[in-house]
Amino acid sequence: MKPNYLKLIIILFGQLLTIMDIFIINVSIPSIQRDLNASNGEMQFIIAAYLIGFASFLITGGRLGDLYGRKKMFITGLLFFMLSSIACGISSGAVQLMISRFIQGISAAVMAPQVLSMIQILFSEHKDRTKAMGWYGITIGIGTILGQFLGGYFSSLTEMDEPWRLIFLINIPVCIMAAFFSTSQLEESKINEKQSFDIGGVLILSAGLFCITYALTASEQEGLNVQNVLLIIISGCILFYFMKSQKNRLKSSKSYLIDFEIFQYKNFNLGIVAVSLFFIMLDSYFYILSIFFQDGLKINPLQAGVIIVFQGLGFITASVFSVKLVLRYGKNALISGLILIIMVLILQLYFFRMQTDFYLFCVLLFLHGVGVGSVIPSLANIALSGMSEKLIGNASGVYNTLQQVAAIIGIVAVGSIFYYFLGDKPLAERYYFAFSIAVGINVLCLIFVINTVFKVPDYILPKINSKK
Repeated sequence: MKPNYLKLIIILFGQLLTIMDIFIINVSIPSIQRDLNASNGEMQFIIAAYLIGFASFLITGGRLGDLYGRKKMFITGLLFFMLSSIACGISSGAVQLMISRFIQGISAAVMAPQVLSMIQILFSEHKDRTKAMGWYGITIGIGTILGQFLGGYFSSLTEMDEPWRLIFLINIPVCIMAAFFSTSQLEESKINEKQSFDIGGVLILSAGLFCITYALTASEQEGLNVQNVLLIIISGCILFYFMKSQKNRLKSSKSYLIDFEIFQYKNFNLGIVAVSLFFIMLDSYFYILSIFFQDGLKINPLQAGVIIVFQGLGFITASVFSVKLVLRYGKNALISGLILIIMVLILQLYFFRMQTDFYLFCVLLFLHGVGVGSVIPSLANIALSGMSEKLIGNASGVYNTLQQVAAIIGIVAVGSIFYYFLGDKPLAERYYFAFSIAVGINVLCLIFVINTVFKVPDYILPKINSKK
């Protein structure tokens, strides 16, 4: 095995943990709520705490890697992820679990930008980087499926009391193994300039991102009440002040958190627009699909879970073969994947009915996963391609942050529209009508993504002659 591919496998363990722990808790909600005597509201924020911590500190994590070393921050993130997982696993109450999940999210935010940064540094050639990003996509698919499977498996064990605790404790051996091999195999990389860390910027940015992610997450269940609207306004003011202060610090040659030079790269701007629109579509789709399946079509949770697993299998499959397609056809392969998703969504509107055969649900979700798996790795490749090593951590943090915030916005915004058209006393046909409206919005988002990808310069995803 080539040394760089061994390093890739090591850092992808960090990505696997990050994705897996987003999904692993979902199936275990009833068991956790019963054993900890948690209210519905507490459970919602136990789930949300991870995402809030994750989204709020991704930019900080990227900047820490730039300044103090990406290897060092990756290992630090792994160790704190392990410690916070232990804290989750031994939690005696809902509040303790909530705080532990929040810290776990921050630890993931320290790891995640280093993964994308190190991929860009390890694989400087377009062909090798495209293959590496394919494995990055495969890891996301495996993490999604494995998280849901392990969550269900551990929660159903009868050999021990409160078996759901294993969904957190399983992270311990993975973190130890990844940290051990990271120490011996990974090489350090950071910017050569000696700069201090902008702690004030971290506090301001984290406060702004915390307010908006908290408000959006709360709005998913509570709606846009006065408190959540006020938090969004406060967040906007904080982030506006942050942007102005960062520009002033750059002009004064003081330490900073975001280098606005990243926005001078056309492909980065196009990449973050594309990924934001794509994740508004993707996460809102999964959120609404789950409601439509179980409440609208009366599919039981186990069958619904099996159908969703087929989506993950499609994702993994596409991540394997899409690498060759991107290398051969460039951005046209990405556009084809987006068109496939649109076609599958239209077919779902036609076939997703009460009398539809179970296998057809699985086939359509598998094809949806194929489309998604052929798109996500290339979006990151577009955004970060050609980025200098000085800026790569900053760019990775901004990219991941916008992706996470877009996902939450999609759930809240499209979810609100779905419930509006569903009405107060929904019948089966109302569920279908509301689902159709939501899918229409998803298709519109995908059309805008296609338009954005068309504008990406050909040299960002060049075609490589397969005969060479």
